[in-house]
Amino acid sequence: MDIFEYMRAENQKKDSPLASRLRPTTLDEVVGQEHIIGKDKLLYRAIQADKISSVIFYGPPGTGKTTLAKVIANTTKSEFTQINATVAGKKDMEEVVNQAKQTLGMYGKQTILFIDEIHRFNKGQQDYLLPFVEDGTVILIGATTENPYFEVNSALISRSIVFELKPLTKENIKEILLRAVNDKEKGLGAYHAVIEEDALEFLSDMANGDARGALNAIELGVLTTEPSEDGNIHITLEVASECIQKRVVKYDKTGDNHYDTISAFIKSMRGSDPDAAVYYLARMLYAGEDVKFIARRIMICASEDVGNADPMAMVVAASAAAEVERVGMPESKIILSQAAIYVACAPKSNAAYGAIEEAWAKVESTKTDAIPVHLQDAHYKGASKLGHGIGYQYAHDFKNHYVKQQYLPDSLVGEEFYHPTDMGYEKTIKEHLDRIRREAE
Repeated sequence: MDIFEYMRAENQKKDSPLASRLRPTTLDEVVGQEHIIGKDKLLYRAIQADKISSVIFYGPPGTGKTTLAKVIANTTKSEFTQINATVAGKKDMEEVVNQAKQTLGMYGKQTILFIDEIHRFNKGQQDYLLPFVEDGTVILIGATTENPYFEVNSALISRSIVFELKPLTKENIKEILLRAVNDKEKGLGAYHAVIEEDALEFLSDMANGDARGALNAIELGVLTTEPSEDGNIHITLEVASECIQKRVVKYDKTGDNHYDTISAFIKSMRGSDPDAAVYYLARMLYAGEDVKFIARRIMICASEDVGNADPMAMVVAASAAAEVERVGMPESKIILSQAAIYVACAPKSNAAYGAIEEAWAKVESTKTDAIPVHLQDAHYKGASKLGHGIGYQYAHDFKNHYVKQQYLPDSLVGEEFYHPTDMGYEKTIKEHLDRIRREAE
């Protein structure tokens, strides 16, 4: 490295964003993620012993994926190379692999290759790495915000250990913010900044587990606030609220968060918790989820989880689905709220769902018997000559509009698929069926 390269690197350190300057260089400086880097955990021991194998770090932005890679870079005796999949291509990987082969051959040192945003690589680019990860030419460290089991080749997954990073807790964010304000070497300590307790609470909550977002906010606040008469820069609640204009709801409509939120929404309706149901509905709508998708899920829940305990749930859900297509946002949130609350508050029965599942399983597992002759259609040409429909008893000619006769195929006589419950209107259905069957005997 010549003097100009050295000065460029030093200036970059000084002028880089706070989140970059404050990035930990040792394991002891890392905040949070104790479930994978606690002192008794595998990853902690592997990094300390410089025995790291190929790993993939998976988690939301700002949780420390790149930080852990940098800690490994500062700890290992291996060569460390970093590329970003958003801008790198196969040629870049070929250069890394060739250099890794030379380093291994000449010095007996392995190369750790850190690929940020690894999910951005296509299948061919990921496949190129396989033999070199397999033979140990490179040790792969991949970082991704997407579920690697969906976005990373299964062959690479099988050769790596996947570590999931969790959103940082509110207390973690507080610790990081206080370090940023007080650290005179890498942080903002030279500005004599003081963060008030309510501002600290607000920023740590609004960060929503993202340390980078919290650090960007505090840096903006310190750099744009004039010192008070006491010579200190006071980060008040008002200053903090200006730095974060709006809470960012982390919601990727094609990722895990999408599936987790809709799952929580459905389970809240099924669990008869209207408060939780409207909360998750609000989260989805706030993040821009498709109202038609939400309406479809409400309709499914109305049938699968409410069923005949309250048949009106299906009517309300279907009406809501039609209305949101005509109305659009923001008014659709009212329509969807009404439907979700109705379904959540309705008596529950999954008997209709259970019935079709049992019948489906029976169709799959048994041979298809002939339909009883008396139920067969007698109207098409030649049917009556074959005896179709003979012996059929018309239900409306009998008391209670019911007559006891065989409807199932011969091999299934006596089978029951629908088991009505005592919930809501389904209790009435159950009592009605019991009564007309008993009186027909």
